[in-house]
Amino acid sequence: MTDLDPQEALPVGESGRLGGNRGLRSGFVRAVALLVTLGPASALIVASRLQPDSRGLGTHQQLGLPPCSMRMMFGIRCPGCGMTTSWAYFTQGEWLASAQANVAGFLLAWFSLAVTVIAVRSVVTGYPPSIRIQQVATLSGVAIMVVAFMNWGWRLMA
Repeated sequence: MTDLDPQEALPVGESGRLGGNRGLRSGFVRAVALLVTLGPASALIVASRLQPDSRGLGTHQQLGLPPCSMRMMFGIRCPGCGMTTSWAYFTQGEWLASAQANVAGFLLAWFSLAVTVIAVRSVVTGYPPSIRIQQVATLSGVAIMVVAFMNWGWRLMA
């Protein structure tokens, strides 16, 4: 046996707590959070620059994208039809028109706004979101997908 102090044998972070280099971990969290922030924030900014198509779909063509393939080939709306229009209305504060264009798009725009706020908080603090926030975000994403397909089915039957 040696006379080593048990505390000296364990890695200690900058804060004096066990666990290693907090600065490195914090920098990684900030970098990942910044990347996560860029996606939804960029999409919201782009949507704010678009003029919503009065038909409730087709706004994406302002971005140089082709018309919906499903509408062109089969004459039916796809689950994403109206999504860009919904986001354009959302960013203008026209939430009823946003939901009417695509209810999942409306929910996804709110979700993107929330993700942006949560990610910016992580950029500032260097801490990842809590496990509870991550669970709620995951369930919200799944729920939005379910709503998208339910809305699509409803539109197909109408």
